[in-house]
Amino acid sequence: MEVLLSHSRRHGLRRPTLSHLSFCLGIRARPLPPPHFPRHLSSDQGDSPLPSIKPVAYAVKPKDPSEEEEKPPPPPPRRQWDSRRPVAAAESGAPQAPPTAEGRAWTREDVRYVKDTAAIKPVAYPVKVAPLPEDRAPVEAAEGAPKEEGEERKLRDSQIEREARRINTDAWVRRGFRALEEENLPFPTLIKLEKKNEKVLLDLQEAIREVKANAKKKFIETVEAHVNLGVDPRRGDQMVRGAATLPHGTGKIVRVAVFAEGAAADDARAAGADTVGSDDLIEQIKNGAKLNFDKCIATPMFMPRLGKIARILGPRGLMPNPKLGTVTSDVSAAVKEAKCGRIDFKIDKTAIVHVGLGKVNFSDEALHENVGAFVNALLRAKPVGLKKASKYAGYLNSFTLCSTMGPGYPVSMSSISTAAEHYNKQKLKSI
Repeated sequence: MEVLLSHSRRHGLRRPTLSHLSFCLGIRARPLPPPHFPRHLSSDQGDSPLPSIKPVAYAVKPKDPSEEEEKPPPPPPRRQWDSRRPVAAAESGAPQAPPTAEGRAWTREDVRYVKDTAAIKPVAYPVKVAPLPEDRAPVEAAEGAPKEEGEERKLRDSQIEREARRINTDAWVRRGFRALEEENLPFPTLIKLEKKNEKVLLDLQEAIREVKANAKKKFIETVEAHVNLGVDPRRGDQMVRGAATLPHGTGKIVRVAVFAEGAAADDARAAGADTVGSDDLIEQIKNGAKLNFDKCIATPMFMPRLGKIARILGPRGLMPNPKLGTVTSDVSAAVKEAKCGRIDFKIDKTAIVHVGLGKVNFSDEALHENVGAFVNALLRAKPVGLKKASKYAGYLNSFTLCSTMGPGYPVSMSSISTAAEHYNKQKLKSI
């Protein structure tokens, strides 16, 4: 037993176990565990009879100050950013704090609970103020400028005060006027447009007198009629076009050209035609000869030949047309009508007919008859497809008389119809 106990103490065991006994006795059993670290190397020996080893502290060797001055301090090692690593106060820009008891720098969490840390105090800069007049004198004296006398200084101060009072008074007056204007502003309302006074419809005789009275130009003005029709000029079946023979003429000298041969040419010359010709006249116009006529009349046999100069006569309104009575076998009658005052009329794009019915130096009765003849021809040119209540309603919307450079006067439809009926009666009596 003594051998066993000594053997166990040698291996650092307090009590022998069954495995140790079997090992010592030579009995084969499970393998022994790894031997423990000897207890005699530990500071706590417990019941071990071996002597304990005590730590020895040596004094720190002092450093040579010359070596410290020669060696520069090593640069701090660079650290890569780690979100899990606490940021030191020096890195974050926070106030520096002494290291903790553990020997490390303070983190943000440490600084958070410390009250006596250094705080950044706000800096207040002095407010800059413009120098006032009373501050200028000491400033100049401080800079070494020459001192002014007392009277000059008082005079200057009084001028400054007067200028300041004037500026304040002007500002007060402006504010007062602005307030008065704001108070007197009316409440915004809708402004109704003033309707122009519509002209009263006049009788035909009165309209003729007014037109003649207001024709005050130096030349003899023409009496014009402007009729607004209730048709659509874009439709071919509602085209209004015709001719009218005025009993008293238009007051203009009309030059007539006739395209005829043989006996028809002789009749045209006898009726008073200004120009008579055939193929030779056509060739002259084709070659660019000047057109010395206002009306053009032709016999039916010349219409195919006039196709050569249709582009010249058409745009000028001189091309003969059977609807206008300028293509006829009775050349002498056509020439007489053209000389007496035959007018052609045609509706424009705005559904208005414009014609001249005489001069302002005509008598009132002559102008009245000319108006009746024109209205009668206008009624005869009424489109067949235009079905209205009467011959005037829906067809003649308005009738206006005026001079060349004078104001217009609207005429009533009743007086217009009376003039047309009077012309028809006179025409039947003459027949």
